[in-house]
Amino acid sequence: MRVISGYLKNRQLRPANKLNIRPATDRVKETIFNVLQTRLDLEDASILDLFAGTGSLGIEAISRAASKAIFVDSSTKACKLIKENIQILGIEKYCEIICTDAIKFIEHSQLKFDLIFADPPYEYPKLKEIPIKIFSNNILKLKGYLIIEHSKKTVFEDTELYTIELQKEFGNTIVTFFQHIKKEEK
Repeated sequence: MRVISGYLKNRQLRPANKLNIRPATDRVKETIFNVLQTRLDLEDASILDLFAGTGSLGIEAISRAASKAIFVDSSTKACKLIKENIQILGIEKYCEIICTDAIKFIEHSQLKFDLIFADPPYEYPKLKEIPIKIFSNNILKLKGYLIIEHSKKTVFEDTELYTIELQKEFGNTIVTFFQHIKKEEK
């Protein structure tokens, strides 16, 4: 597992060998960031990496000039692995790790983010609540993106809170890009 682009390009991350984590593959990561390249300026962006696992998505954003990444995971072992990856890369000043439940973090956060990644376990029972909580608690900036990696079995649809701008499919995996509903669409 490696950083794909940016100033940390090709630097290796410690893998999640003995943890029950399904990190985003390089192919999925590359597609996500290629899509974002024309849609969102990552320079000085604030990033939230939920269900962060190894931290690879948030780290990739930092490598591409994001100014701050907050990594949230409920597993203390995952939080330790994220800390190790951040230290190996020497990017501690751009990162914060919060070892807590993702839904609790969303419900209590006073911060707003330009980009939010969520890569929960495919069988996570509150998966469909994630976009609802994020948009109803208003933690995503107006032009920002929420990106959720999920199983093909889970289907998201537009609501009064958000719209699905794009979906990319990778076998059993789908990556869904959510945004605020534009004012003219209301």
